[in-house]
Amino acid sequence: AGRAADLTYWELAARRIAAVAETPKIVVEKSTVPIRTAEAISSVLHAAGKTTFAVLSNPEFLAEGTAVADLTSPDRVLIGGTMDEAGIKAAQTLASVYARWVPRERVLTTNVWSSELSKLVANSFLAQRVSSINAVSAICEKSGADVDEVARAVGMDTRIGPKFLKASVGFGGSCFQKDILNLVYLCESMGLPEVAEYFHWVVKMNDLQKERFVGRIIHGLFNTVTRKKIALLGFAFKKDTGDTRESASIDICRKLIEEHANIAIYDPKVEEEQIWMDLTYATHLDKIEVQKWITICKSAEEACIGSHAIVVATEWDEFK
Repeated sequence: AGRAADLTYWELAARRIAAVAETPKIVVEKSTVPIRTAEAISSVLHAAGKTTFAVLSNPEFLAEGTAVADLTSPDRVLIGGTMDEAGIKAAQTLASVYARWVPRERVLTTNVWSSELSKLVANSFLAQRVSSINAVSAICEKSGADVDEVARAVGMDTRIGPKFLKASVGFGGSCFQKDILNLVYLCESMGLPEVAEYFHWVVKMNDLQKERFVGRIIHGLFNTVTRKKIALLGFAFKKDTGDTRESASIDICRKLIEEHANIAIYDPKVEEEQIWMDLTYATHLDKIEVQKWITICKSAEEACIGSHAIVVATEWDEFK
């Protein structure tokens, strides 16, 4: 429960397209969806429509903060279609659009199921790297090793590389957890419980890292944070965005509120109302109750004045 993707809106969109389309159309699926969604879209279109449709999977690989650069200079463009004549022709038509600025060797054409699964797997692999280095950080804390030094040594191996090997509070955003749980649900529905559990542990490790992080704060303040001021720098799930979806800061605040800490929050891009909305939802408290524990500040300096601890939760450049 809670792992399957909500496909309500794509079905409504498909029915709308079917209702208004008068001539043959190519329908391009851009969102990250479970595999075989294109097949379901095609069924809806052809059952309710007055013409023929070719449905392609063309998942986007744009990251917040670098989306324009990712679009203009992508690592690859993935186009999945059915392997019949109509599907191949539709894929070639879409490929010709990208060919205006993307080298042909970076445009990959696959069957539609491979395209849909590739996006889920790509995000799962990236999240695995984050959870892996965060698991290593726990070993480092116990052993006296430096996780940054370990990450640097491991990342210099050309088979591994340095990206996504920075220990942190944990990954957030709208994609990683959603896509991994989508993959978990897919594995369970296909009778692959061991594979499902393998991927599910990526999310479990991420949750554990946030718990460990708060535990270190409490331990560092003599095992109590009651009425102590904690400066929380950063509320977005990563730098260069105002997006707070699945942000680790939300869980940190929730746990610290449970411990009766006073938290001063500063983030250069996140709107105040977004912070209040996220925290009231996470804590199940009304805004007045949350305001007893939370202060939103206009600068990092204001948040840090008189604080017992400074928590850097988002890697904004101004905090370096």
